[in-house]
Amino acid sequence: MTYNDSFQDRIASAAKAREKALEKLRSKPPLDPKVVAERVEREKQRAAREAEKAEAKRAEREAKAVEKAARAAASAPPTEEERKAARDAKYAARKARK
Repeated sequence: MTYNDSFQDRIASAAKAREKALEKLRSKPPLDPKVVAERVEREKQRAAREAEKAEAKRAEREAKAVEKAARAAASAPPTEEERKAARDAKYAARKARK
């Protein structure tokens, strides 16, 4: 390829390069069944790991939801009597300090 290539020269060069690339692809050996089997096995293992991770995340989310519900139930808002008793205790403590 020179500096002053004509359009026809560039087209011919591109065609040669394209043909060379196609020959390179055609000359590849077929896939080995052993390699294909290994790929399939790895894919199965990866899918199993992903399923296991998804199950662990789901179980963790459920555990957090149960824990959150338990905390919400344990810390129920105080009843009117409990609030009155707490208020009276504060008042008595304040009076005792004076």
